[in-house]
Amino acid sequence: MPRDYYDILGVSKTATQEELKKAYRKLAVKYHPDKNPNNKEAEGKFKEAAEAYSALSDPEKRQRYDQFGHDGLKQNGFGGGGGFSGQGMSMDDIFSQFGNIFGDAFGGGGFGSFFGGNAQHRNTNRGSDLRVNLRLSLEDIYSGAKKQIKIKRFESCSTCRGEGGTGKHTCPVCHGTGNVRERVNSFFGQMISEKVCYQCQGQGTIIDSPCQTCHGEGRVKQEASIAIDIPAGVQDGNYMTLAGEGNAGKRRGEAGDLIVIFKERSHAIYTRSGNDVIITCVITWPQAVLGDEIEVPTLSGKVSFKLNPGTDNGKIYRLRGKGLPVLHGHRHGDQLIQIKIETPTQMDKVEKNLIKELYQLYSKKKNSKIEKFIP
Repeated sequence: MPRDYYDILGVSKTATQEELKKAYRKLAVKYHPDKNPNNKEAEGKFKEAAEAYSALSDPEKRQRYDQFGHDGLKQNGFGGGGGFSGQGMSMDDIFSQFGNIFGDAFGGGGFGSFFGGNAQHRNTNRGSDLRVNLRLSLEDIYSGAKKQIKIKRFESCSTCRGEGGTGKHTCPVCHGTGNVRERVNSFFGQMISEKVCYQCQGQGTIIDSPCQTCHGEGRVKQEASIAIDIPAGVQDGNYMTLAGEGNAGKRRGEAGDLIVIFKERSHAIYTRSGNDVIITCVITWPQAVLGDEIEVPTLSGKVSFKLNPGTDNGKIYRLRGKGLPVLHGHRHGDQLIQIKIETPTQMDKVEKNLIKELYQLYSKKKNSKIEKFIP
């Protein structure tokens, strides 16, 4: 059974982001592979801490973890966050993801090369991810929807076919590695760190005749139209990751991802509570006293329901299964109907006389004052 992420980091469930970062840095230094060479147990704890921090440092993932535990992080590509498995990560992956944290702890040198890897060089050409907000109505969320969005992104240059130009020669500074080495001081003494080469920007080569269209980058900014298939039941803040739909990388590098974040529009008559929807129904005093058969709107069309005699102001009726669908599930929430009794403010003489007669009859029947005071 997986260990609790909060226990791994040694923090409470109310820990702030700063407390999480501090706890993670402490464990990272303690179980760092350079400090524990050939120690599989330390390496496992190092990866375990990275897994815990990856989940809890992301507000979306943390919310799902707090609500559903480890099962809440097993979705891929869609939801509050994709899964994360520290056991499946290489050291390069960890330092690529959390390099900013380690950089502070170890003199700003980074860790791209401390573990025999070269993650910075491998990822230099990859395009960046893009994030867009997509506003949805409750009707979209109820039924699911297909949307077309337009974005500005880098795409492969058609002039040079993404090559950046013609003719290449090896970078004289990094000698084709894409990185340069420098000595840095850390908690472990003086160490060798690698950084992206400033001359070739990590490419390892320099183009002799850069493309006039893309100026040697192999990509140009263009408008793109993206189709998005939205499943029913999404919530505000859920997101969908479209792999490879982000910015194209430099010189035929891998494209980044497009992350579409769903934002729920406010509705004219409904408010949402989880998968339930709430609507206020205004009725007359006679309806409240005598009861009635009334018609109310739902997200799937109008339905009739029975208003019971003697309905109090504020009473809530529940229509089972008339709420929003559960994401990737087979059931729906409910629609709650909150009753509001309307008090007439303008009446003609006949209406006022009838009310007075009713008041007198009611007073005699009760044989006491109308007012009641209850705790």
